Amino acid sequence: MANHRLIGYYNNGNYTVRLYDDGSKIKLSQQNEFVADFPDSIDLKITDRCDMGCPMCHECSSPDGLHGDISLPLLKDLHAGTELAIGGGNPLSHPKLEELLRQMKMQGVICNLTVNERHFLKNIPLIKSYIDEKLVWGLGISINGCLDKTLDFAMQNQNTVLHCICGIIDENTAIKLYDKNLKILLLGYKDFGRGKAYHSADIDNNIAWLKDNITEFTNRFSVVSFDNLALSQLDMRNKVPPSVFEKCYMGDEGTASMYIDLVKEEFAVSSTSQKRFPLENVTLIQAFETVKQEAAKQV
Repeated sequence: MANHRLIGYYNNGNYTVRLYDDGSKIKLSQQNEFVADFPDSIDLKITDRCDMGCPMCHECSSPDGLHGDISLPLLKDLHAGTELAIGGGNPLSHPKLEELLRQMKMQGVICNLTVNERHFLKNIPLIKSYIDEKLVWGLGISINGCLDKTLDFAMQNQNTVLHCICGIIDENTAIKLYDKNLKILLLGYKDFGRGKAYHSADIDNNIAWLKDNITEFTNRFSVVSFDNLALSQLDMRNKVPPSVFEKCYMGDEGTASMYIDLVKEEFAVSSTSQKRFPLENVTLIQAFETVKQEAAKQV
């Protein structure tokens, strides 16, 4: 990582974390497993409001969806260096998004923002200002049309990652993205919310295509990363040598990560967890301990 600037370094339980300005994350431990004292990454939903109406939306977001309360005391417990994946709904619709970003920057939290491609195209100057001020370190764009303006921005900004859902991305979409030195995040298809009713044979066929062609797919981008659900759906544990998988794998959900829904004021292991817990009167550490206990039950 000699060519990239270190933007975060801290100890968490029995391991150390190093974060670099290109989005790289290195976790090191002298032991055989990572045991976290606090979450080093959090998926944070700040709103249910969105005008897209995506049929696979696992959050069931809508144009009249509610906004979450960014003043919850638990957010002030976030450790410097923690990566916060801010999403919705459409997070850009939240009237206090910038206030949240500035507060997190003061705390040393690394904020990443996920937006739909259509919302990105309507708000490029605003998003660029967030990036320039280091309020947002990583930008995730959920692919909707793969328009040239989106791809050009992603090619010119190293911390922009295009989000592609397994089952939604097909071969024709992949071809539009190939060989442009792009960073891709593959997300598993979530049979949750509206995604449950939208699931079809076409979804399964697209997942099968991607699974069969994942080696070629990964070779056409500068970086390809996966969420845990995508790793499972694409059987990545058996697609790469065990030593490579273990070196790159960031751990099971709930071992160093958690999900927080500010709209419903709940927390859980992940955004698709059926079991949720109230945020009221709990500290971050208390919530995380509950998450780790739930995650252990799922192993």
